[in-house]
Amino acid sequence: MTDLPRLGAALYLREFIGITGMQGFVRDHDRDVEIRDFTEIGALGGNVWPDIADRARQLFAGHAGRIGIHGPFWGFTVDMPDPDIRKIAQDRIAAALSALIRILDGKGGGHMVLHSPYTTWHGFNRWTNQCDAAGIAERTHATLAPAVRMAEENGIEIVLENCEDRDPAERVALAASFASSAVRVSLDTGHAHYAHGSTGAPPVDAFVRAAGAALAHVHLQDADGVADRHWALGRGNILWPGVFAALGELPVMPRLIVEMADARDILPSVIWAEGQGLAV
Repeated sequence: MTDLPRLGAALYLREFIGITGMQGFVRDHDRDVEIRDFTEIGALGGNVWPDIADRARQLFAGHAGRIGIHGPFWGFTVDMPDPDIRKIAQDRIAAALSALIRILDGKGGGHMVLHSPYTTWHGFNRWTNQCDAAGIAERTHATLAPAVRMAEENGIEIVLENCEDRDPAERVALAASFASSAVRVSLDTGHAHYAHGSTGAPPVDAFVRAAGAALAHVHLQDADGVADRHWALGRGNILWPGVFAALGELPVMPRLIVEMADARDILPSVIWAEGQGLAV
């Protein structure tokens, strides 16, 4: 037995099937899984998503690890000002939640990742006459209200993931403003490291501590502080001992999901983390 946290994996279904050793890696230790297929353009239209959901349910039948999805994000933000486009965003998000409910067969316990509405422009214009913090929060509530109700009714957590966020506390406060157990916080380590290196945000471990007990989910990826790399752990220059130390201070360990640009880097990342005594 080990007290080290166990890492999960973000995967397209084709990667779960096609990468040598991936099924055993996931199944042998009931690792948490995040299905990425619903991020693709067209995946949430018409009768496409039910077929993907049914395939996922079959592939993970009997799997005891937790299952979630990455929600849609291409072409819209969760703080859409145009009500017509907002309706499209709501429909996409609702379809993704419906897919997750179908995969889980109504049992709950899943998560859906949605991207933060906060941009670099907003970060640099905070506290100026161009600041739109109140508007961003208001529009995000307007967009997500139906999804939050749906998540509450089905035992699912929507987790808000940092992308360009410079202030790690702002997204945490936004999640808390919903006053719902169905809205919590996600951290992407590479996004945080990019923001630290390129836009003056605090380091990754500060993002962990800013979220505290609200942190339900983490995308683990390495980076260089310049761009969104999604490199194998150990390839970039994130200070991982500090990140895992901060994670270890939390009352409950979040879902730790390795999210790679090349899913073949998932297994080497876990081997590296184990070799460093950080996770298994």
